[in-house]
Amino acid sequence: MISDPKSTIEAGKAILGIEFGSTRIKAVLIDEENKPIAQGSHTWENQLVDGLWTYSIEAIWYGLQDCYADLRANVKSQYDIEIETLAAIGVSAMMHGYMAFNKQQEILVPFRTWRNTNTGQAAAALSELFVYNIPLRWSISHLYQAILDNEEHVNDIDFLTTLAGYVHWQITGEKVLGIGDASGMLPIDPATKNYSAEMVEKFNRLVAPKGFSWQLTDILPKVLLAGENAGFLTPEGAKKLDVSGHLKAGIPVCPPEGDAGTGMVATNAVKQRTGNVSAGTSSFSMIVLEKDLTKPYEMIDMVTTPDGSLVAMVHCNNCTSDLNAWVNLFKEYQELMGIPVDMNEIYGKLYNHALAGQADCGGLISYNYISGEPVTGLAEGRPLFVRSANDKFNLANFMRSHLYASVGVLKIGNDILFNEEKIKVDRITGHGGLFKTKGVGQRILAAALNSPISVMETAGEGGAWGIALLGSYLVNNDKKQSLADFLDEKVFAGDAGVEIAPTPEEVAGFNAYIENYKAALPVEETAVRCKK
Repeated sequence: MISDPKSTIEAGKAILGIEFGSTRIKAVLIDEENKPIAQGSHTWENQLVDGLWTYSIEAIWYGLQDCYADLRANVKSQYDIEIETLAAIGVSAMMHGYMAFNKQQEILVPFRTWRNTNTGQAAAALSELFVYNIPLRWSISHLYQAILDNEEHVNDIDFLTTLAGYVHWQITGEKVLGIGDASGMLPIDPATKNYSAEMVEKFNRLVAPKGFSWQLTDILPKVLLAGENAGFLTPEGAKKLDVSGHLKAGIPVCPPEGDAGTGMVATNAVKQRTGNVSAGTSSFSMIVLEKDLTKPYEMIDMVTTPDGSLVAMVHCNNCTSDLNAWVNLFKEYQELMGIPVDMNEIYGKLYNHALAGQADCGGLISYNYISGEPVTGLAEGRPLFVRSANDKFNLANFMRSHLYASVGVLKIGNDILFNEEKIKVDRITGHGGLFKTKGVGQRILAAALNSPISVMETAGEGGAWGIALLGSYLVNNDKKQSLADFLDEKVFAGDAGVEIAPTPEEVAGFNAYIENYKAALPVEETAVRCKK
């Protein structure tokens, strides 16, 4: 018998997932069927302090408490009850970055988020030392840059973690991290499911002359796989989460994870030969590999699923922002003509009209670079639309070129995986704002990646739901199933979403567009150099 949400919450069988995104902290409560039954949120913004992007410790706790209070209010208004206890809790957050603490549990420098790009020297040196692509935003890059910059605090580090790891530690007392989030601190060895022993040794040797009071493994969180015991909510932790005092201690908490891992869970893309693409303000693809790549690539980050499979990640800084700016021009035109504005209608009409355009956009090219784009080697961006006099300049081709641009850089990175590394994929799931207009973004992405793309109704539930599902996996996995099987059977149960496959003409058209795009990149480089 399926119980109703109120009984589930009263019986303490609901599961709480909390995710710290870059603009929103979100809490989702799920029932025993893994369906959302209540939610709360809190909006926040990062701050630029002394040239580095950060969120203060005060903002982290105020945000968490406000988000939980919003969830409590939601439960109260829907079901007229209080949350007293839960079956499990999970904490997730944006990955990477740098949170360093001393023995007194005091933060040594303000939290340095994934957005900071001051780590170029360290990332390049470590990539060479490890023979492995180490991105600017990874925790090890931040640590080594602080060492190169002779920052005084480094000798006092007792614990180094991510945002999810920090919150989990504060509410459970456990210095642990889910393997997916840990893989954005330091590379993981897929054989041992732990930090690469070879790279740990190389790093310790590299910094030995400095004579620090620590070795690398002394200060990193312990790596845990999905489903492993990661501790329990302490009385202090319960007070930190629920300032009203209703929530009781003793609740199991699953390993904290990064937003990439929760995105994989929320799209049922943790099995080898599956993948997912998140496409909104920025975009990234995650393809779960059967084996390691033959060599490192600067544009491909290697992370893992929450149960430890290797994942090739292509991360692009730009996706829909420039496209949205162009759509807003049409909104302004409608207002100018005195026509009532419905943004859903404008997006729907323009996106669907783009499908009537030529498969190669008639020669039109768009660069959607609001900011720099590491994959194509640009430190800064200038949004740019390029055409020659004899290109087919009409509205359908114009809109199609902007939709192509939103996933163009993603295609460049994934072409390496599919064409050079011959990676095989059975299913790729899309989620995010680009897919809001039914079928259009999905068809464009399918052409870009030359692969069928699925979109599920649940894809909008996002990372807070994903980490709640990992909480469910911790306490409801009575059959001792793998994470992939648990998701297949207990959560998605045959829901593979709606799939669209590309036609050969669409694939050939996108390939022609991207060759033009790559050939004209010097125009974008010149725009960056000349227009301040």
